Amino acid sequence: MKITVSRRQVLQMSTTLLPGAAFAAAAPAPKRILILGGTGFLGPAIVEAAEKRGHVLTLFNRGKTRPGLFPHIEKRQGDRDPLKGEGIKSLETGEWDAVIDDSGYYPRMVGASAQLLAPRVKQYIYISSISCYKEPSPIGGDEDTPLAVLADPKVEEMGKNFENYGGLKAACEAAAEAALPGRTTVVRPGFIVGPDDPTGRFTYWPARFDKGGEIAVPGAPTDPLQLIDVRDLAEWLVLMVENRTMGKFNALGPDKPMNWGRVITACQKATPAAGTITWIPGEFVAKQEDIGFPIWAPYVGDSKGFHTWQNGRAVKAGLRFRPVEQTVGDTLAWYQGQLKEEKGRTRMAFTPEQEAEILKRWKAAKAG
Repeated sequence: MKITVSRRQVLQMSTTLLPGAAFAAAAPAPKRILILGGTGFLGPAIVEAAEKRGHVLTLFNRGKTRPGLFPHIEKRQGDRDPLKGEGIKSLETGEWDAVIDDSGYYPRMVGASAQLLAPRVKQYIYISSISCYKEPSPIGGDEDTPLAVLADPKVEEMGKNFENYGGLKAACEAAAEAALPGRTTVVRPGFIVGPDDPTGRFTYWPARFDKGGEIAVPGAPTDPLQLIDVRDLAEWLVLMVENRTMGKFNALGPDKPMNWGRVITACQKATPAAGTITWIPGEFVAKQEDIGFPIWAPYVGDSKGFHTWQNGRAVKAGLRFRPVEQTVGDTLAWYQGQLKEEKGRTRMAFTPEQEAEILKRWKAAKAG
């Protein structure tokens, strides 16, 4: 069983305000928004949020991921790599108020898109990652924390253990900013969660509790936990377009510290299934090189700062968070309601056999 605990592998892979409260009461004049992507996970949420506000959208992608989505929206087909097929030629015409790039992973490709669009867009929003920072994560780090640096600046692969992911994201940020100085917004999310998430990272927990039985849960209820509902992130990105907000932002929440126990309690309450929790101490999990639980990170050693990033800059810019209990309930309802073939799109973290092995190993160690 090989289950990694690396931050980059995992990531690759509440206020009293209601969701959407950051929006002004009246919608602004329609904006022309180009989304580089648009049919994966974050993209559709952005589309929904933008259309609710009356904005005019264009999607650019390969047409391979759920191509039937949004038949009413203008689409430009191509590849982020300008050296593949027609590349980004379909973007050689058109003007937009903003570009939201949620599909850029390599600086050569992000740079090509940003340079091509620079004369015809007012704002370039690049979706980076909290993994862009140099490891280990500091406790309470902010947007000025040193960034990861690639050993080979020209590398165009994530690496066997996704060791290049953070450095590539940081380099992509620089590529966008070089093409549009003063007109770039860099957004660094942590775990993006909620309905329609194909990764299964967060979905694993409410879905697992819904099955009942003995449930392996890592760490302690007091461990910190940060995440962001995809719908909250999408609404905020649209707000950033409406306000033309520039800068760098850590996009994860909630606005006040949340602990792991609250998430687990929310999962328990979201289902009538009977289940028992076996807590596995973080110190034990951290010593197991082949065990890594989704979303959670050991609150020890180099990973202690993982879920402690500051987000005050984003909150000041209008980012708001729905209660995690709502995210848990909505995610479980979505998962339960999927067609059978769609459930196959959601990649769960553990199989029942893997969880059983984890429980067996912990109990053997505890017995001494």
